[in-house]
Amino acid sequence: MDIAFQTTAAADPAGTLVVFAAKDAVLSRAAQALDTKLGGQIVRALKSARFEGDVASLVEILAPAGMAASRVIVAGTGPAGKADAGTFEKIGGALAAKLLTSGETAVTVDFDGVDDIAISRDEAAARLAHGSALRSWRYDLYRTKLKPNQKPTLAALTVVNAPAGADAAHTALAALARGVGVARELVTEPANIIYPESFVERVKSLAPAGLVIETLDEPAMKKLGMGALLGVSQGSVRPPRMLVLRWNGTGDANAKPVVLVGKGVTFDTGGISLKPPAGMEDMKWDMGGAAAVAGALTSLAARGAKAHVIGVCGLVENMPDGNAQRPGDVVTSMSGQTIEVINTDAEGRLVLCDAIWWAQETFNPEVVVDLATLTGAIIITLGHEYAGCFSNDDGLAAKLLAAGDASGDKLWRMPIGDAYDKLIDSPIADIKNVGPREGGSITAAQFIQRFVKPGVKWAHLDIAGMVWAASAGPLWDKGATGYGVRLLDRFIADNYESK
Repeated sequence: MDIAFQTTAAADPAGTLVVFAAKDAVLSRAAQALDTKLGGQIVRALKSARFEGDVASLVEILAPAGMAASRVIVAGTGPAGKADAGTFEKIGGALAAKLLTSGETAVTVDFDGVDDIAISRDEAAARLAHGSALRSWRYDLYRTKLKPNQKPTLAALTVVNAPAGADAAHTALAALARGVGVARELVTEPANIIYPESFVERVKSLAPAGLVIETLDEPAMKKLGMGALLGVSQGSVRPPRMLVLRWNGTGDANAKPVVLVGKGVTFDTGGISLKPPAGMEDMKWDMGGAAAVAGALTSLAARGAKAHVIGVCGLVENMPDGNAQRPGDVVTSMSGQTIEVINTDAEGRLVLCDAIWWAQETFNPEVVVDLATLTGAIIITLGHEYAGCFSNDDGLAAKLLAAGDASGDKLWRMPIGDAYDKLIDSPIADIKNVGPREGGSITAAQFIQRFVKPGVKWAHLDIAGMVWAASAGPLWDKGATGYGVRLLDRFIADNYESK
């Protein structure tokens, strides 16, 4: 979608014209002027619709008399003085959802009189455009028989009477939307298209200038002793890859990096511990953590973030052939710790432990954050409203939770501790890859923590309930949400960028 900002108003725009009303249907200046022009039609329509100005509520007036516009929409901004970034993103998302396949090609949003709000008008206008861009994302590559009324038509959004700084405020958000789009594309693609090798190539094709990309192949990982990760991949004909994304916008080659590690199981059958057939097709998105890391690095590079961030994606496919690892096998991780594989479907932690250890050995970071669609248990615990956050450092956890609240990618902190850690002791090896059924997401986090070096601040984000949506949300359609990209971008911006 083409997005533009104009500091003046269009005389009589075609397409859809959007104006605003706050709580109790208090009209903006643009809405008041339009109501006068239409002989009170705006107020009558709001009363008929029982419109109260709730956030992102919309009232539509079709074919208003005496105007070039084919429709007028009044959008609610909520209580006076309360409308924040999330409010305007939701409004933009609601407009995109309503108009995307409506037959309209252009929408004009009149910001005149949008004053009594909780953020600057620059940011408000930019956030509305950002929400619209996020909600209008679709991936129709394989849909060859869409009817005309099912195809997207909306191609342009223009904010008029926009504050002078809105365009500049939107620039960074456009880079963020680009990163979210990368994550959504990777998660949406089927596993016959996106597998470890093609994941790497797709990220390369989508990467912005300045993002340094490296890979480790299977022989390199064997040489490094990544027995845990390689054990997962050995049942697949698709060879594994370790994808490394580097962005250093600090100007200091010696600046300590923040390391982000993503689980990238491009398809997860469960291996020999085979998953039930029903719903297994969803396991194409078991690489949602790696997709989030790739999307976040894309965003950071695209907006020129003044931070040093390294993304590491452990990429494998978990398949059940005659060479697949068996329950009861013992593998040796890169750290030297031995692992009894009780359940081959608890494979993500085996990938992460080698990826995290290699990242620590290679980059000597002070902070490591991993993201993974790791456990069904976290969905039972938190549903699809929050991802779980596990951390060995209260300060790091607080920063991540704050970034989640600010970005809309919400987190809930979960416990870890010695009592849980004892549950993954193995009678024949250093550790086993699953504990008892109860506390499953916690023991999974405890497993990963055993591969975090002393002194390293670490957080594990279990995002299993967040990367794919069964129904549309405020900023996404049914399907891939892009969860994690906005969270990580905000986390870096707030805590690690030089100002």
